[in-house]
Amino acid sequence: MIGLFLGENQLPLEILKSLKKKKLKYFIIDLSKNNKFKKDKNCYFISIGKFGKILDLIKSKKCKKVIFAGNIIKPRISKLKLDFKGVYYIPRIIKASKLGDAAILKELIKILSENKIKVIKLNTYNPELTLKKGCFTKIRPNISDLRIIKKGTQILSRSNSLNHVQALVINNKKILSFEKRKGTKHMLRSIKKKKSIKNYLLKIPKSKQDLRVDLPTIGFDTLKDCKKANIKGIVMKANQNIFLDRSKSLKYANKYKMFVIAQ
Repeated sequence: MIGLFLGENQLPLEILKSLKKKKLKYFIIDLSKNNKFKKDKNCYFISIGKFGKILDLIKSKKCKKVIFAGNIIKPRISKLKLDFKGVYYIPRIIKASKLGDAAILKELIKILSENKIKVIKLNTYNPELTLKKGCFTKIRPNISDLRIIKKGTQILSRSNSLNHVQALVINNKKILSFEKRKGTKHMLRSIKKKKSIKNYLLKIPKSKQDLRVDLPTIGFDTLKDCKKANIKGIVMKANQNIFLDRSKSLKYANKYKMFVIAQ
């Protein structure tokens, strides 16, 4: 039995599809904004503040392994409904929230571990969602491209491992934008397009990022936003990025002369 903490976006749907195909038993703790998994008979909608109820559910299912997947919106602490264990654990969550979104997930993992529940990598049952090292498009990066990519990678590697920055857009002159709380889509749409200058999107995990719960994700919608932002190349980390809609995304990249690499 596998426990699934599921949030927003497409990734949870891909994981569910894989588990069903493999006929593996699962249950869902729905952390999406509007209870998007309510039609699934194995779904439970429980406030993240009700730790006691969540732990009791996991133990009643005789579950030892759980997965976190999808964008889990940071809860408003003041509005959380707490049970007894929620009151006990919430000071730790509040403290973690001051360090960044990733710190909240790390604290949740610690709490689960203390209760003998293991959090496993979100792509455990979907290894096909990550890319091996290499270039996946007809267009390949040249020496100048690689020099700019190296500069951007070094900048990202120095960013705070506990905040939400997983991506940036860079060109041969400067950093145009960092990903902020609103995500990659908002970052790309903020770029003022100049046809004479080609930009590059780097979206890679940070050096101390917890890869069990927080793999950077790119999908077909990202590719469409990249075209609007005059992106020449998309850079990911081999085996550490989720790449959704692979066939459709790569076909689109080839059509509009963008390269996609995993390094």
